[in-house]
Order: sequence, then structure tokens, then C-alpha cells
Amino acid sequence: MKYEVLPTELFELNRRRFVREMEPGSIAIFHSNDLMPRSGDSYFPFRQNADLFYLSGLDQEETVVVLFPDCVKEGFRELAFIKRTNDHIRRWEGEKYTKEQARAVSGIQRIHWLDEMDGILHELILLARNIYVNLNEHDHFRSEVPTRNLRFARQLKERYPAHQFQRAQPVLKKLAMIKTTYEVEVIRQSIDITGKAFNRVLKMVRPEVAEFEIEAEITHEFLRNRANGHAYEPIIASGANSCVLHYVQNNRVCADGDLLLLDFGAEYANYAADLSRTIPVSGRFTRRQRAVYDSVLSVLKAARQMLVPGVLLEEYHKEVGKLMESELVGLGLLDAADIKNQDKNFPAYKRYFMHGTSHHLGLDVHDRGSRYDPIQAGMVFTCEPGIYIPEEDLGIRLENDILVTDHGPIDLMAEIPIEAEEIEELMNMEVVKGV
Repeated sequence: MKYEVLPTELFELNRRRFVREMEPGSIAIFHSNDLMPRSGDSYFPFRQNADLFYLSGLDQEETVVVLFPDCVKEGFRELAFIKRTNDHIRRWEGEKYTKEQARAVSGIQRIHWLDEMDGILHELILLARNIYVNLNEHDHFRSEVPTRNLRFARQLKERYPAHQFQRAQPVLKKLAMIKTTYEVEVIRQSIDITGKAFNRVLKMVRPEVAEFEIEAEITHEFLRNRANGHAYEPIIASGANSCVLHYVQNNRVCADGDLLLLDFGAEYANYAADLSRTIPVSGRFTRRQRAVYDSVLSVLKAARQMLVPGVLLEEYHKEVGKLMESELVGLGLLDAADIKNQDKNFPAYKRYFMHGTSHHLGLDVHDRGSRYDPIQAGMVFTCEPGIYIPEEDLGIRLENDILVTDHGPIDLMAEIPIEAEEIEELMNMEVVKGV
């Protein structure tokens, strides 16, 4: 990995928090992600399973973490299995964790080789009444590809049918929603790198620059600052592309008069940042672009102040919708008749703002969490209103990452330029210098 190793205390704390929620007499088993085949004899770059990383910090394939807080066998309350290396692997792939390194990273003292797992785990499972298995339970995602965790869960159910099986995800979601101070600091690092990349972009965007050239500048800044890379596939959308919510082709040449919608974030130590900005390719907003920009920014400023403890996300999104409705009327995009005749299940404002305003952020850009739990201090949310007007080839989205506290929301991206005047000033600074 490129990043500096995170404090062991983070993972020790996460394990303590998890085991406090386990049923008595239970064992919990967590697997790393698979190496995903690409084609021929190659794999896609490895990215660790967020839950295993959350509990151990171990960032390597073929890793298993086992938690058994009530184990009667001394020394087996937590253990990890890692890949046994050899000279061939060292020659072709490089170094893998030694047992000493795995202990230092995770704080787990009992480390075994993965090829020893079957016999050890069999004995431990027979000492337990319940088995926690870890499956992907994101409510917006269903994959036809069986994960390593899912395959192993199926094997366990066949081999140990008399045991009770428990779901690890409800516990992990509850814990992961509330970020520790360690995690907030890592997210701040991701945000700092993202801000550097945005400032780099402001200095080079001009007519005739290709979207992929802008993406290259962002990637360059990420890697030189030890980020893993992009937290998600970046959106570099100019002109009409700015109205496509998940445009990722990034292959158009920017034209004079275009707006450029940017949605990208660095991933540092597996933690994500998520930024959206919309800038004028020419360095100056037109009057219409500025009016729409100011409306989006106004909604963002009001919406982020609503991210406070006790608020339900469903109610929050309704209130943001009311703010957006008012702005769209002011822009001449909606009128009183549109609002009077709107379908309550599809409000009129959704013609121009069709996505949600906020989602949890952490080890995943759409992080684990429950949309039905009240907002609590320690949660980190995005705040990303947008207005998309296809008939004008005009799409604007602005997005900052917000930390919820008991003393009011903290905008973690407050130092990244967002005001229209500042954007224009920074974009034209290089022109002045070059005169």
C-alpha cells in the first residue's frame, strides 16, 4: 500500500466495539475480498473488504479475521490467518505480511498461516453456539458474483447445520455510521488530497482541454500524495455531459462557454472523500450559469445546517426538496401550476434534481449505514444538491463532506474553493501571471 499505516488503536477499538454487540457464545468470521480475474492471467487491482479492514487494518488478499470473545480455549479470543509466502511469491509479487508485521498492523496477537485454518477453525466453531457471517447487505446493491464471504457462509451452513447463524452486517452498519476520531482524521487526509487535486484542475482547465486530460491531472495529484487512487470512478463532464448523473466516459473536448461538472474523491488508507464542483471552462460564468450556480450553492448551505443529531434522513430530504422547489421557481423552471399539480410521489422539483442530497461516507463512498436511523454525532455525510437542465446543456452539482457533531455540523471541505467569485479568480490567476 502507498499510504502510511494507520494507528493500531483504531482497529483494536473497532474490534472491542463489535464484540460488545455479539451474542454470548458466538464466533464471527470475516474474509478478505477475492482477487478478481480480469482476463488472461491478470487480475484487477486488489481492494480490501471494508469490514475486514475496519476490524484489523490488514490490507492483503487471502486474509481471515476471527473473533470469539467467549472462547474457553486460552489465547483464541481473536486471531487472524494470512497467506504463507515463499521465495517464488517474493520474487514475482513482492513481500507479503510476516506474522510480526500482521501483529503490528492489527494488534491481533495470534496470527496463523491460512493453510492452517481448517483444523483450527473447526475446533473453535464446535466450541461456539452461534456463527456470525458477513455478507454484503447494501440495500441499493445486488451482485450475481458470490463473494468469498458468501461462499464460505454456504460452506459453513452445510458443514455445521445445527449451529445458529447471525448476521454481522447489522452490527457493522451500526458501528460504522459513527466515525471515531481516528477515522475522521483519515477522511480529512483524503479530503486534503482531493482539495489539492481540485486546485490543480483550476489552473489548467481552458477551452480545447479534453476531459481525460483533466482526469489525468487529478490522478497525478492523488498518487503523488500517497492516495490509493480514486475512491470511485471520476466524473469529468463538460457541456451536455454535465446533465448525465454518472457520466464516466471522460472523452469529450471542453468547449468555450461550457460548464464542467467534476465529481471525484481521493481514497487514502481505504477511506473516501467525495467532492463535486462545477466550473466554467472559459474561466467566467455566464449570467444564466451564475444564477443556477448560486441557487445550487444556496441549497447546499442551507442543507448542511440541517445535518444535526435527531433528524431523520427521509424528513431531511423532504426539506431539501422544498428548498430546491423554491429555487427552481426563482429560476423560471417551475411555476405555481407545476407545484399545484405535482405528484406527491414524484414532486415537480425532481425534473431538475432527481437524486438524493446526502449519503454516509467512510470506507466506501456510499458507506454502510441505515437511512432509517436518526442522524447522530460522529456521522459523516455528503451534501450534494444539483440542478440539471438538459434543454440548456447545463448541469451543476456542488458537494461537500459534513461531520455531524453535538455542536453543529462541521464542513470538512470548507477550505476547498466553492464560491463563484473565488472559482473565477483562481481560474484566471494563471492568465494574469502569463501576461
